[in-house]
Amino acid sequence: MNQSFTSREIAQLTGITPRQLQWWDERGVVVPAREGHRRLYSMEDLAEVAVICQLRQKGFSLQRVRKVMRFLQREFSKRLAEIVNDASEYHLLTDGKTLYLETSPRQIVDILKNAKQPMFAVCLSDAVRQVRAEIRSKKSNSSMRDRSLQKRQLAS
Repeated sequence: MNQSFTSREIAQLTGITPRQLQWWDERGVVVPAREGHRRLYSMEDLAEVAVICQLRQKGFSLQRVRKVMRFLQREFSKRLAEIVNDASEYHLLTDGKTLYLETSPRQIVDILKNAKQPMFAVCLSDAVRQVRAEIRSKKSNSSMRDRSLQKRQLAS
């Protein structure tokens, strides 16, 4: 998927406001490409925005989100959307101090059993897959509208 998304499209897909996107860009959290004054987001940017939105909904501060994103960059040496595929399962867990990136349910259970305080968990793979599904759904709806319009034009 080599697509670009505008701020408005990112907002529609993730529920974030365009102003929040601008603010994140200004602070280097998610930095999109530019075309003149327009911000253009890649699929990788969109995946990161989706994960950040989940972390923010769970109460993570923006400072903590930055640490999580740096941790993921170090662990993968790639962007999130580049590593998540349909078969992968990446779970991010944290107790507020330590970050854990796990791929197996057994590892997750072990961490939870040994935790001395509450843990937050986010399934990174689900966040990326959800965004991809939303994009496919919007494309499908758009192509159905286009076909319907073409049929009406041919009928007249």
